[in-house]
Amino acid sequence: MSDSTIHVCVCKIFIHFCFWCAIVRGMENTYSGFVAIVGPTNAGKSTLINQIMGRKVSIVSHKVQTTRTNLRAVKMIGARQLIFVDTPGIFRPSRRLDRAMVGAAMDATSDADAILLVIDAQKGITNTVRSLVEKIRDHKNLFVALNKVDAVSKPDLLPLTAEINELVHPHDIFMISALKNDGVDEMLHALADVMPAGPYLFEPHDATDVPDKLYLSELTREKIYKYIHQELPYHINVVTERVDVADDGVLDIYQKIAVQNDAHKKIVIGRGGAQLKQIGTAARHDIQNQWGVNARLHLFVRVEPNWENIAENYEDQGLEFKK
Repeated sequence: MSDSTIHVCVCKIFIHFCFWCAIVRGMENTYSGFVAIVGPTNAGKSTLINQIMGRKVSIVSHKVQTTRTNLRAVKMIGARQLIFVDTPGIFRPSRRLDRAMVGAAMDATSDADAILLVIDAQKGITNTVRSLVEKIRDHKNLFVALNKVDAVSKPDLLPLTAEINELVHPHDIFMISALKNDGVDEMLHALADVMPAGPYLFEPHDATDVPDKLYLSELTREKIYKYIHQELPYHINVVTERVDVADDGVLDIYQKIAVQNDAHKKIVIGRGGAQLKQIGTAARHDIQNQWGVNARLHLFVRVEPNWENIAENYEDQGLEFKK
């Protein structure tokens, strides 16, 4: 082997050594981890994740049990990457769908680097909160977000925080208003501080990993919750069956609204189709605003009495089908 060849080999080895040193240094300066957002139904978890991301990620409704699946959102705080998992609200499950939703929420906490327990300050420490705390109290990075504090007088908040500290001894308690974005930034930085060192698990920018078809379905389901006030929405499923791009560049979105019987179908459609038109118009406007595109939304209401017992409908929503 000539001296020149040896020199080239040594240079290559040195370059590779420098390259891997740079990678190691980069890993030492980056942090990434999962934060599971848990809490009772209607505590404001979906509003909080939307506020964190600066846009709609999870559907929001005054009705309980609206979030059905675990939705992940990536938020960068400096060099620290927070991967939020917005889980279904915790409640006493009675149906197969209910059990799948609660199961998804609890699964999210098992591997999380931090848990953020969201409590409605107006409702305080309910039996549901106590039951949930029993399952997560031993996590080393358990944080509590006391939400909707703007609706509670300050003197009433002090005994509530004392009760939380006595119940669970969290890493920290934050007084926030998710709706008004009060106290959220301080909370984010505290969560970022406990993320483990290591390479980014996702690209280093704010994003979500919600599948497009599921996201479109969720926007329409949100409007059903908004405009139909009976118990009906809990027995409805929305599936985006197809998305086409027309020659004029407009998105043609075809969605199925599955209901359990003909009576439910009549409620969704409304007199002369007025209800379905209202739902479709509102969902289309939301889709256009969120995606910045022109869209045509085609809604079809179908009676599927057994949809809650079909595994595929759970898989589409990222849920485990529990027998």
